[in-house]
Amino acid sequence: MARIPRQSTRTQTHPVDERLPLPRLALYGFQHVLAFYAAAVIVPVLLGNALGLSRPELVHLINADLLTCGVASIVQALGVWKIGARLPLVQGVTFTAVSPMIAIGLGAGGGTAGLLVVYGAVITAGIATFLFAPLFSRLVTYFPPVVIGTILTIIGITLIPVALQDAAGGAHLIGTPAYGDPKNLAYALGTLFFILALVRIGKPFLSSLAVLLGLVVGTAAAWLFGDTDFAAVGESHWFGITTPFHYGMPRFELLPIVAMLVVVLITMVETTGDVYAIGEITRKKVDADTVARALRADGAATVLGGVLNSFPYVAFAENIGLVRMSKVMSRYVVVAAGVFMVVLGLLPKAGSLVASVPHPVLGGAAISMFGIVAAVGIQILGKADLREERNTLILAVSLGAALLPTTVGPFFDRMPDDLRAVLDSGITLGVLTAITLNLLFNVFTRRGTMEIDWDDIGEEGPAEPRFGAPAH
Repeated sequence: MARIPRQSTRTQTHPVDERLPLPRLALYGFQHVLAFYAAAVIVPVLLGNALGLSRPELVHLINADLLTCGVASIVQALGVWKIGARLPLVQGVTFTAVSPMIAIGLGAGGGTAGLLVVYGAVITAGIATFLFAPLFSRLVTYFPPVVIGTILTIIGITLIPVALQDAAGGAHLIGTPAYGDPKNLAYALGTLFFILALVRIGKPFLSSLAVLLGLVVGTAAAWLFGDTDFAAVGESHWFGITTPFHYGMPRFELLPIVAMLVVVLITMVETTGDVYAIGEITRKKVDADTVARALRADGAATVLGGVLNSFPYVAFAENIGLVRMSKVMSRYVVVAAGVFMVVLGLLPKAGSLVASVPHPVLGGAAISMFGIVAAVGIQILGKADLREERNTLILAVSLGAALLPTTVGPFFDRMPDDLRAVLDSGITLGVLTAITLNLLFNVFTRRGTMEIDWDDIGEEGPAEPRFGAPAH
């Protein structure tokens, strides 16, 4: 009798749940860390400088942020009870909260006293996010493709200027002759072209590591020309740990809490969009329960951030672009990245080494990744009927609103400080506009809203090969 071959269990495993060999997990995980690191530390740097913290206090903020990012990413990707989407989503501090937190901290006197009020608002907002997650996930029908696609397109478009700013040398050089120096642009373009060349070669392994190799080669080139300084690595301590309530017990005040609740409401919409985006990329079905678990992870991470001297957390759009580019979809890669982040949070010297990657090199790599986030949004917009005038107006007006703070900086200078905290964020303004217009045009008028149709995607794997070989 002919022997029936045993069906491989590998073919039954969705790429999201695939367990890769340890060396590849480490490489791909470290690539996520490099792609994520600059954006991860920029929020504590901005807030710490705005509140006038000392250098040791600022270093502590950065270490606390990295440690919490690692723990939150592990929980989001691995899943604990009903917490975590079990998708390759990296958790990071939301940019939406930067302006409100600065306003809250300065209103409380700045310094560590201001941080205590910020942390009280962050902890409260995290608890609210966790408790509200199941109800919010059932409101997904009010976020049709025209809203989700618009949100992701806005996130990508508003992040691209950040990458371009790094490509010119970094925001800290604005106003100096070094900003826009041809040498900086050469590093950025060289890194970008190197990444594109690796992808063009089409070798699966090289394509999947294109961003990591681009960052390494770009940094090596900058070091050879004397434009990378590793002195801070030698000055950093080998070991450092953040302790709960390092700056003192949080202070809970009503107005700061209300402001932070508005922030997390927006980040919940952002996470919802990111969950659908990663589902679109990995061809993994996303439902209300998946969204609820992702939002619970956001809430738990935000509470943990307030306890461990960090900030509100959200699924990071930057790394969604990396998943799309590398076509490595295993959630265990994000778990590995989370482990690396925890280590970096405990080893300031190792974190300083990663921080030595020059801004132009980071900018060159980020241009492609942020652009991919916008491309995923456009892909989802393809599921909306943009021949319908109302949908077209939702997209058009929301994009205009999102670009307003970026292109016309002084536009809201005469607004009250509390209102500027919302209006000065392109993501916040664009997302609120998209949601409001959708409610006005499609919900309150009782017109049907088309949901993302997952039936044509299937649950058994992506339509494209995982490493980027041509799809037929």
